[in-house]
Amino acid sequence: MQSAAMLWTGGKDCSLALYEAGRDDYDVRCLVTFAPLNPKFLAHPPVFIKMQAQALALPHHILSISEPFEKSYETALCKLRDEIGINTVITGDIAEVGGSPNWIRERSRSVGMNVHTPLWGRDRLALLQQQLANGFKVIFSCVNTRWLAAGWVGRELDESAIADLRSVRDRNGLDLCGEEGEYHTLVTDGPSFTRPIRIRSHSTRTRDLLAYLEIHELKLAAP
Repeated sequence: MQSAAMLWTGGKDCSLALYEAGRDDYDVRCLVTFAPLNPKFLAHPPVFIKMQAQALALPHHILSISEPFEKSYETALCKLRDEIGINTVITGDIAEVGGSPNWIRERSRSVGMNVHTPLWGRDRLALLQQQLANGFKVIFSCVNTRWLAAGWVGRELDESAIADLRSVRDRNGLDLCGEEGEYHTLVTDGPSFTRPIRIRSHSTRTRDLLAYLEIHELKLAAP
């Protein structure tokens, strides 16, 4: 088995990739989030990611990045390789974004690490349907209101939501999986979780074109 680190945002794609990597016999030793100092992620709050790590029973490492980013990412990857013994990084990437080469693949190649992308090139609709078929519980945590109304924030990904996403796509070209930043998600439960996460209190906030979930109270369900 290859010792691996799962690059983690807390969203649907990395969660599905983690599940599939486990079935492909990768030895996932930790979750890794690349972040600037004192991150303030609107779509993927660090406190939520920390609780996900608990629910997944995996250590979570936040690796700091700064300019120049190429060197910073490569230094962080070397730390994974040399200090934790990781030889493979797994990502939930689906396709190139904006026609640019895959960032992690390029940085990993430079330091001699392998990259596994189990979702790469797969049909967007099939990936969304697979989330439901495998029992993932996914909510929309942030939307770009150019594409989706603020009312999507906090909504669960289900058959009705997928149908609505398809309607929006037909009207304005939205990427069904949000690959161009149309929306972001958080996963509260799934087949890799030892127990679900409960969002007990939240509100919707806006900043410029973004509407996002502000979490006030979280709880990890009893085992």
